[in-house]
Amino acid sequence: MSITSIARYIFTSRMRELEKHQTQGEQLQRAVLSHLIASGKDTEYGREHGFASINDYDSFVRLCPVNSYEELKGQIDRMRHGEKDVLWPGRVKWYAKSSGTTNDKSKFIPVSKEGLQKIHYAGGRDVVALYLRNNPQSRMFDGRGLILGGSHAPNYNLKDSLVGDLSAILIENINPLANLVRVPKKETALLSDFELKRERIAREAMNKNVTNISGVPSWMLSVLNCMMEITGKKHLEEVWPNLEVFFHGGVAFTPYRKQYEQLITSPKMHYMETYNASEGFFGIQDDPADKAMLLMLDYGVFYEFEELSDGIAEHSKDEGRKIVPLWGVEKDKNYAMLISTSCGLWRYMIGDTVRFTSTNPYKFVISGRTKSFINAFGEELIVDNAEQGLAYACEQTGAEVLEYTAAPVFMDANAKCRHQWLIEFSKSPNDLVQFADLLDKRLQELNSDYEAKRYKDITLQHLEIVEARQGLFNDWLKKKGKLGGQHKVPRLSNSREHIDQLLTLNKQ
Repeated sequence: MSITSIARYIFTSRMRELEKHQTQGEQLQRAVLSHLIASGKDTEYGREHGFASINDYDSFVRLCPVNSYEELKGQIDRMRHGEKDVLWPGRVKWYAKSSGTTNDKSKFIPVSKEGLQKIHYAGGRDVVALYLRNNPQSRMFDGRGLILGGSHAPNYNLKDSLVGDLSAILIENINPLANLVRVPKKETALLSDFELKRERIAREAMNKNVTNISGVPSWMLSVLNCMMEITGKKHLEEVWPNLEVFFHGGVAFTPYRKQYEQLITSPKMHYMETYNASEGFFGIQDDPADKAMLLMLDYGVFYEFEELSDGIAEHSKDEGRKIVPLWGVEKDKNYAMLISTSCGLWRYMIGDTVRFTSTNPYKFVISGRTKSFINAFGEELIVDNAEQGLAYACEQTGAEVLEYTAAPVFMDANAKCRHQWLIEFSKSPNDLVQFADLLDKRLQELNSDYEAKRYKDITLQHLEIVEARQGLFNDWLKKKGKLGGQHKVPRLSNSREHIDQLLTLNKQ
C-alpha cells in the first residue's frame, strides 16, 4: 500500500465534515461566532466592548465596531511587547509581517496557537483533502513537497517570539514529521536573502522526487527558472517526472498560467488555487473546472461583508455602511470582506474584495482590493478587470505578462488624463499598440464605468503602456528590501508613488 493510500484514508472523515458546507453554512458560521465571543469575553477588548452580553449576531454588531489595522495596531504592539489577554486570551508569540493596505510600512498580524492550528494548518489540511478527493490516482505523498517560504526574525527580543512572513512561521512550527516529506531543508527555507535561497532550493530539490509544489506563483517561477538554468533542462518534468500539482496563492495566477504550462508540459499536472493570507486561510478551489473557491466556514474565522454598490466604500464611521453576515450576501455583488478570528482580529477590514458566484455552497472569486484600484475619474477599475483584460490581450497577441502595475496620469502637458500601465513581459507582443488597443477595448467591455469615462475620449483618454525592462520589478522589490516572501507588486493604485519609482528605475 502506498503512503498516499494511507493518507487518503486519514482524510476521509474530514471530507464528510466538509459536506456540511453545502447546506449548513449559516449554522457553521453562527457556531464560529459563539466560540469567538466566548473565548474573547475576558480579554481587555472583550470587556471594553461588552462581549459578556453578546448573545447573537445583532448584539455583536451593536457592541463591536468595525476595525482597520490603524484601530488595532496599538493593542497589537502591546501584545508584541509581551502583554497577554489583550485581543485574544493568553500571550501571542507569533506575528505575521505583511505589507498591505494601510499607511504603515508593515502590518504585524497576531497568529495565536489556536489560529495557527485551526485556521492556517487547517487550511493546508483541507487543500490536501480536496485534492485527493478530486484526484483518485494521486501519488503525491509518495514523493516530496517543495514548500516555498519567507523568513522570520526575533520579535522585540522576547523569548520564543517571532515576527516575519506567515509562510516562515508555518515552516518554523510545522510538525517535525512533515520535514520527512518536504524540501528544502528548514535552514534553507528560512533564509532571508532570496537570491541565495533561490539557488540553494534549486540545488537541494533538483535530485529529489518532488510530486507537489506550494507557494506564490511569481516567486516559485523564479526558483523553477533558476533550476532550469542549473540543470540545463527545458521542461520541469525532465527534472521531476512525478510532479503532479501546484498549490498556489498570494497573487492571481492568470498572468503566470501560460508560463507554467510552457515550463510544465505533462498532461497530469494540476493547479489548485488557495486564498491564504497573513490574517487567515479563507478559501480553496474545490472544483478544478470552477475558478471560484469554496469559502471555509468552520475554521476560527467569522465573516462579514460590506456591499460596494457605490464603488469602494471607505467610511470613517459605522453609520451608513451596509454590512451583512454570510447568510445575507447575494451573488454577483462586490463586497469588502471583514473578519473576526481566533487570532484576535475583531470585525477587521482585511482589504480584499470578493464576489460570490454561488450561495449554496458559498463560493467566490477575489475581485480586487479596497485600496488596490483606480478610481481617479469615476472609472472604478478593480484588479479583477485588469486581470481579465490582460488575459484577453495576451490570448489575442500571444504575449505573456510577467509583472505589471498601473496608475492614473491626472493631466499631462496637453491636459489629457489617462491610465498608464507599466508592464514587464516574459514574451513581448509584436505590436505594443495593438496590445494596448485590445486591453483598452476589453476593459470597456468589462467595466461600464470605465466605458462611460472613455466615451469619445472626453474624460479619459486611451490607456498608455510602457514596456518595462527585464527584471525591473524584482530590482524595485530588492531595493525596497522586499524581494521574496509575502511581498507583492501593487497592481492598481490611485497614487503614482509606486509607478513613478519604477519608471525612474526603468531608465537606469
